[in-house]
Amino acid sequence: MQPAIAWPEDEPSPAFSPLRPAVPSARGMPAAVAAALWRGDQLSAPVSAVWPSGFAALDAQLPGGGWPGHGLTEILTPHSGALEWRLLAPALRPICAAGLPVVVVGPPLSPHLPGLRFEGLDERRLVWVRADTPAERLWSAEQLIKAQACGALIAWLPRARAEQIRRLQVLAGGFDAPVFVCRPSRALRESSAAPLRVQASVGVNWELHVRIAKRKGPPLEDTLHLASVPGSLASILPPRLHQPGRWMHGEETQHVVDSPSARPVQRHSSVH
Repeated sequence: MQPAIAWPEDEPSPAFSPLRPAVPSARGMPAAVAAALWRGDQLSAPVSAVWPSGFAALDAQLPGGGWPGHGLTEILTPHSGALEWRLLAPALRPICAAGLPVVVVGPPLSPHLPGLRFEGLDERRLVWVRADTPAERLWSAEQLIKAQACGALIAWLPRARAEQIRRLQVLAGGFDAPVFVCRPSRALRESSAAPLRVQASVGVNWELHVRIAKRKGPPLEDTLHLASVPGSLASILPPRLHQPGRWMHGEETQHVVDSPSARPVQRHSSVH
């Protein structure tokens, strides 16, 4: 019988020390087995490399303190094609800066290079695989994972079936980089083998509303609110429009044209 492989643990992020599972008794167990045990009511300890998401509040709720490698992460959004970039760009930025390619498979919208530059992404490190049919997208994702061909993989698979997600998860278990599968929010009603499922939407104040629907640890009932003004707007928005919700929900400001003295006088005429 081959001895258990001892996987070296990565150093946790300084901003977050992941909770360590309380092992009932590790006596007589190999060190690798004891380290891999975890309790369902605690966040799992990192067993592979993680990539900080760029949002401290989100990292604090992700097992290991960031987006994981060696497994699938599902990103579920109501409208595919734009919101995923806002959520993932902070994590992709250092991957591109390190000279590693980021491969996107079958995005529903053509990547907007000026917008990606504003997000700090080097377009020279982006590889767009144009795959139109579900079969082509799935095949492309599988081949990229098998070949260890990129620093991060983002695949849009809106029609993927449960058994196809399970196959990708098995393949991603041997892939060192993060793998993101983008699906519509309605897929949350379906079962999935992905160990991490994140649902995202946008708020009126440019923030991202993120709910961790599934993770290796206790369920998270709260929705995270992550500040995320689009890069192309951050430098040109006036301060009052950084929170437009204040103006949309009844916060009134009296102007000269709206003052009582400026309102027209209503005249009542009587008919004789």
